[in-house]
Formats: sequence, structure tokens, C-alpha cells
Amino acid sequence: MLTSGPRGTKDILPDSSGYWQYVEKTIREVCQNFAYQEIRTPVFEHTELFLRGIGDTTDIVEKEMYTFSDRAKRSITLRPENTAAVVRSYLENKLYSGPQPTKLYYIGPMFRYDRPQAGRYRQFHQFGVEAIGAQGPSIDAEVISLAVALLKKLGLNDLNLLINSVGCPQCRPVYRTKLQDFFRDNVAHLCSDCQSRYDRNPMRILDCKNETCAEYSQGAPHMLDCLCEECSDHFSGLQKLLTAAGINFAINLRLVRGLDYYTKTAFEIQYSPLGAQSAVCGGGRYDGLIAECGGQPTPGIGFAIGIERVLLALEKQELLPQINSTIDVFVAPLGVETQAAAFQLLSKLRHAGIAADMDFMNRSLKAQMKYANKYPAKFVALIGEDELAQQKIMLKNMETGSQELMDMTALVHMILEGMEK
Repeated sequence: MLTSGPRGTKDILPDSSGYWQYVEKTIREVCQNFAYQEIRTPVFEHTELFLRGIGDTTDIVEKEMYTFSDRAKRSITLRPENTAAVVRSYLENKLYSGPQPTKLYYIGPMFRYDRPQAGRYRQFHQFGVEAIGAQGPSIDAEVISLAVALLKKLGLNDLNLLINSVGCPQCRPVYRTKLQDFFRDNVAHLCSDCQSRYDRNPMRILDCKNETCAEYSQGAPHMLDCLCEECSDHFSGLQKLLTAAGINFAINLRLVRGLDYYTKTAFEIQYSPLGAQSAVCGGGRYDGLIAECGGQPTPGIGFAIGIERVLLALEKQELLPQINSTIDVFVAPLGVETQAAAFQLLSKLRHAGIAADMDFMNRSLKAQMKYANKYPAKFVALIGEDELAQQKIMLKNMETGSQELMDMTALVHMILEGMEK
């Protein structure tokens, strides 16, 4: 018998699913305020989409993807992130033919073969937004402000917004050459991954978590010193807009993000009470991704937030709400012969929109009352032989302890009137 799930997965049990619903409800409210619409893409895609979209020098593609062959021998990958999938859907469904920019959000599971740790799993859940079709820094500022607004609405106020520019195809080759010149004499001292990145994408060396690589990258040239005029103006414009919106930020010259498709703006939001693993949001602009996936050159920007990380932060700061599992009425049949009448009453209550449950275990009256208290239930409707003969129920108010014999129809009206007050 299998008694544990695969490593890196976690069941979301009823006692915590309410917290997920709370976060998801808040996400939908904020996205509606910002005029973003939900998109739902498949959990698996053709592997080529991620190879082209994410980049073959990334850790995700090199080490972390769940890839397999289907029965037709096609290479399929469980989505490790959702931007590439949204772009594929944008092109396939011709969303570019509607009003632009196209503003989308998603909530769903992603899959990466990574080392499990606090708030990080191999099946994890992300909320993200994608704004496709707008070129200027104003849409960057909007996307960032949406992320900040969501986190603050959840109660996470101690936020650190870090921004940087990673340039564009025009100015990045200059930076690439400077980085290779800087690292050339010490390539042999870098980790095997960074030795490979030296030729393919030296900017990724700056993102390496290896202590030796971090040491040898101290003093490396900065992308901001190599920006072309367009990228420089874009980055300056973003800073002005964030300042105008009252959003505090800091420039992190080493922030490059982990995906190859980023251009110009890159950003990360950290929540310092989480400690060393403080990042809760990351994103940036990807002006070349849509063309890479087969579309016309189209600008885009987005971010992703790990829901498990947010829930961990809310739990640590005691910001999770009280989840109300109360029901209005618990129907307590006393004896097998009253089951049909009890179930009929239960059906009427539910049909009227009243939260109700009943005993399905043929418990004693004492056991049923104890069970009703665990919800807790506001009222218990008792149906014994005497009540059944009179076509009535004995209603007990669980708060006051008072009891009243009443008609079944009158019970429905009474509960509904109480709910309206």
C-alpha cells in the first residue's frame, strides 16, 4: 500500500484549503480592479515550447523539467512556468486581434524537479499576470504596482522591491563581451554550470548561488553602464512612474532573473520576514519571446508569485484569516425510521441556500450533539418518533440552549429571515 505521495508534493487538506481560497479570492479581486482577465492553459505542453521560450541555458531547462514521451512518441513537458504557455495561447487563439494590450492572469500548478524546502515543492502553485502588446514603461509600472497592491492587500507590508534593466539585443552583446573579459582568467574556478554559461550566456553567472562563483563575480561590470539609449530611457521612465505612484524601490545591479527571455525591466519583490529565502515575486519584460515562439515581434511583461511562499509568509506573520466552517442547521434523526424525513428536511434546507448537514452514522443523540458542536452548528433540528408523527421538528439553539417545536417549513423561513438580518 502506498502511504505517501511523491517527494516534493503536498496535499492541501480541508483545514487549510480555506486559506488558499482566501488568497485566490483576493487575487481575483485585485486583478478585476486592474482590468486583467483570467486565462487557463493546459498543465503540459510540447517540450519545444519551453526549450525555445525559457532558454536552454537556464536551470529550469537543463535540470528541472518533467519531460516524457507520450504514446505517439512526442516530447511533452509538465509546465515549469506559465509565461511561455500564455504566449502560445495568445498566438494560437489570435488574442492579438482584440483590444491591446492583452491583460491576463493565471492561477495554477507548475512542476519543477527541484530540491524541496520550506514553501517550495516540486508541484507548486503560481499566480501570475502577463500584459502583452504595450511597449512603454507605463505598463511595466502597472504590472509592478499590481503585484505590490496584492501583497499589501494580503497584509504583507514589509516589502522590498528590487529593479534592474537587463538590456536588449542591441546593447546586451556589448555587456556580454565585457563579462567574458572580466571572467576569462577565472573560468576554471567557476562551477561547472557557470563554465558552460561563460560561452552561452555569461550574464547567468551573476545569478549563480554558488559561493565561489559569487566571490569571483564581485566587481563584475554592470548592465546599466552598457544600456543603449532606448533601454536607458525606458529604465528612467519606469523609475519616474514608480515614484509617482508612491512605490518605494531599490536598484539591484546584480538582478538578472533566471529566464533567458527577459529584456529591459527585471524586478523582484522580497518579504524580509521570510529570511534568506525572502523572494515572493519575480518578473520582467520579454519583448523577444513572442517572436521566438513564432509570432510577430510583440512586447510583453509579466510576473509570477508563488502561492505557497505567500501562505508561508502569512502564517509566519499570523495574517491568515479565521476560516468560518459554521453551518446553519445540523439535522439529527433519532432512529432508522426517521432517516427519510431527516433527509427530506436536509434537501429543503440546502435547496433554500441554507448550509446544512445531518448524521449519516446512526449515532446516539449525545454523539450527534457532540458532532454538531464540532462544526459548530447554529441550530440542531431533532427528529424523533414523536416529531415524525406530528410532522414537526424540535429545534435547539446551540448558543442559548433553548428548544422549540416547530413545523419543518417554518424552520426554513426562520433561518432565511435570520440570514437576511
